[in-house]
Amino acid sequence: MTDTASLWLGVLQIATVVLVLVLLYRPLGDWIAGIFTSEKDWAPERGVYRLIGVDAHSEQTAPAYTRGVLVFSAVGVLFVYALQRLQAVLPYSLDLPPVPEGLAFNTAVSFVTNTNWQSYSPELTLGYTVQLAGLAVQNFVSAAVGIAVAVALVRGFARHGAATIGNFWVDLLRTVTRLLLPLSILAAIALVIAGVVQNFTGFTEVGTITGGTQVLPGGPVASQEAIKELGTNGGGFFNANSAHPFENPTPWTNVLEILLLLAIPVAMPRAFGRMVGDDRQGYAILAVMTVIAIASITAVTWLETLGQGTAPQLAGAAMEGKEQRFGILGSTLFAGATTLTSTGAVNSMHDSYTALGGMIPMVNMMLGEIAPGGVGSGLYGMLVLAVIAVFVGGLLVGRTPEYLGKKIGPTQIKLASLYILVTPILVLTGTALSFAIPAIRADMEATSIWNPGVHGLSEVLYAFTSAANNNGSAFAGLTANTPWLNTALGVAMLLGRFIPIALVLALAGTLAAQQKVPATAGTLPTSRPQFVGLLTVVAVVITALTYFPVLTLGPLAEGLV
Repeated sequence: MTDTASLWLGVLQIATVVLVLVLLYRPLGDWIAGIFTSEKDWAPERGVYRLIGVDAHSEQTAPAYTRGVLVFSAVGVLFVYALQRLQAVLPYSLDLPPVPEGLAFNTAVSFVTNTNWQSYSPELTLGYTVQLAGLAVQNFVSAAVGIAVAVALVRGFARHGAATIGNFWVDLLRTVTRLLLPLSILAAIALVIAGVVQNFTGFTEVGTITGGTQVLPGGPVASQEAIKELGTNGGGFFNANSAHPFENPTPWTNVLEILLLLAIPVAMPRAFGRMVGDDRQGYAILAVMTVIAIASITAVTWLETLGQGTAPQLAGAAMEGKEQRFGILGSTLFAGATTLTSTGAVNSMHDSYTALGGMIPMVNMMLGEIAPGGVGSGLYGMLVLAVIAVFVGGLLVGRTPEYLGKKIGPTQIKLASLYILVTPILVLTGTALSFAIPAIRADMEATSIWNPGVHGLSEVLYAFTSAANNNGSAFAGLTANTPWLNTALGVAMLLGRFIPIALVLALAGTLAAQQKVPATAGTLPTSRPQFVGLLTVVAVVITALTYFPVLTLGPLAEGLV
């Protein structure tokens, strides 16, 4: 493919993604809002409620909602762990052995936390039963947990003098039955038609054109690929993830997968606006997400097209680690989308990007994946930053710190501040311990880090950033299946998922209990361009001040020499 043809193909892909997202924003957002405001239960849902003993019309306080999230997730970790350890006796195991304890723990935590970090080669490690009954199920329910938490926070803003924020079990089930399952079925059919593999053939030996043989893996790929992207999960059926031709065969499946991972997060602000009764608030949140996303994708595309570095300049382009069928623009668009959300899927190896180009996906995660973020987590992350922005704006201009008719007082600011501190503490602590403890450092240098020096630091920093922010993508140059990294990254994923969720639900409870405060001349407008600018600056500055020192030791040091 010529450079001109590749450029126009990339531009066409970007234009298609933008157009379809614009067309989906209102209908999909309205549908999501309707799911959580409807008083009617579907017949299959009523059957599930009876089976698990849930009263669908009884709501929960914030602590009870939090307990539901934690108990459900803990059971999920135990179930996925047990499936992996019992793999050898399960049907469709493909004669694969049980997954080792440390790796099974890391993988179970990874999929339950919506991270989908993979320290293994899936096609050589997991049989179909574990893939479908374990990982694919978690792709649905972990995504549903994120959406449920976001909806609970929105209810906190929408309700007045209320003691409850909804029913977790109802929110969870409705998300799966009314949103994720129908869309994933349609997406899986489209992927099969486009050439993505969907079978149960196991491993097939085929002859090559040179007279040799090659073993090709099969599997129910399209069905898992659909929910992998739609739920911003990201775990690939194959080790090469969405760079594998069985998962992502053409430029147009590439566009479809990008659309799937962006569709729900982009529509969530519309649902937020509908549920709080002010569509302008949704547009303001979407505007901030859009500004950050455009800046990020433009930056990584420009840096990769520029091709800084000796090897890219000699080769004529920074194509190492990128698929020729996608080109630079198709790769950077995917890289930006997957790290701006919490998806973590890859169609190119981020480790092979230029030093500064590879820094951008890392920074996307450090921002908290808020543009537009993961399903649910992007919206509640942005709303927490909005609370901080309102407080900062009030301090700057002497106006009352209020957001959507709710006073932002010491309790709300403490919860929001703790929220934004959790992931940086996990990222920086995990990275520091990996080098500060002599025995661990020796193991890291001997086993895990393939590229010593500043790039090796970048690989470790990227891994902990990905884990703590529940993204799951990797620089790909790091061997993570070691006792230290399986444990440390697993802990980072757990704490990075559930501490923020507990803080968000506590915030929702404090907001729901408040009565609405009438707007006055001193109230800061939160649907105008000025607030959009303030919220954008707050989101970026908080990240820059936190991570800039460590970035100077890794990608900046490598890219600016």
